[in-house]
Amino acid sequence: MDKITIRYIDLFAGVGGFRYAIQNACMELGIQAECVFTSEIDVECQKVYQENFGDVPHGDITKISEDSIPDHDVLLAGFPCQPFSIIGQMKGFDDTRGTLFFDIARIIKEKRPKAFVLENVKLLVGHNKGQTLKVIQKTLKNLGYHTTHKVLNALNFGLPQKRERIFIVGFREPCSFKWPHGKIPMKPLSSILEKQVDDKYYASEHIRKKRLSKQKPTKEPTIWHENKAGNISAYPYSCALRAGASYNYLLVNGERRLTDREMFRLQGFPEEFKIISCYTQARKQAGNSLPVPMAQAVIKNTVEASCSLLIADYKCKTDKLIVDGQLSLFENERKYGKITQIADSRKIQATISAQ
Repeated sequence: MDKITIRYIDLFAGVGGFRYAIQNACMELGIQAECVFTSEIDVECQKVYQENFGDVPHGDITKISEDSIPDHDVLLAGFPCQPFSIIGQMKGFDDTRGTLFFDIARIIKEKRPKAFVLENVKLLVGHNKGQTLKVIQKTLKNLGYHTTHKVLNALNFGLPQKRERIFIVGFREPCSFKWPHGKIPMKPLSSILEKQVDDKYYASEHIRKKRLSKQKPTKEPTIWHENKAGNISAYPYSCALRAGASYNYLLVNGERRLTDREMFRLQGFPEEFKIISCYTQARKQAGNSLPVPMAQAVIKNTVEASCSLLIADYKCKTDKLIVDGQLSLFENERKYGKITQIADSRKIQATISAQ
């Protein structure tokens, strides 16, 4: 029997974090993943994406007609987070970048994918007292999709980086979906740090002395984090990488900046990922990327749930989305009734692309 093929599109693609995630997830499930469309407005990111995947992403999504986008099974989009980020001014939909969500919505409306996975910063949950997320949920519901969301932390998916992100998962048809538990032991920080580092990465003597005046050296490798108030904390992991933060925001052992490779390792990118940009651009690219293993776990369960709709013996006698074994109602996020779940992904027999 031919392998199942998942056709997907990669919006706001950056340098390919979502693409690595879905490739890895489908490999775990023993199915094929075919990227049929990508979009990324940043020219430097486009170059890196092409170098690593062979595809040149299309540019500004606002100028691309939805009917020109190929049919696909899964839509992936880490839509711009600056409008909702604490680092930005938290303008939300008042910021033109915030309205890019509605470009996702118009594509979903036209192409009707079986499922989608969206990613954004944790603060989207509480932005504008929760109203922004409600607008997003209502828009997706009005398009006929069953949605659920959850904030996950990269620390729980094997990465030595505290990076909390919200994932919004949606399905065209009601199905049974499980959020990944994320109980993967964290890699030690030493496993991602390079042994020999160029002098250019070291902070000035003034900065290093300033750090030492506020924090004692540690025996084990740590990353020192300076918050907005100027307080210094040392952790055996990194705080969230940020594209626009100070160059001295994170310092390894209070002495040096993270190298390009170390930053991408913190995001779970593979060693074969080619870094071709200058340090400033690479830092921006890594800071705007998503943790690959975390996205991979979400996508794996999303694809599995989507495929389960085509299993002949699947008995789901409800018109509601089942999340973690319970009926989930959109209006108030309440959950009702334990439901038997499909646990064996090997039962997936039919191609999700079949119409």
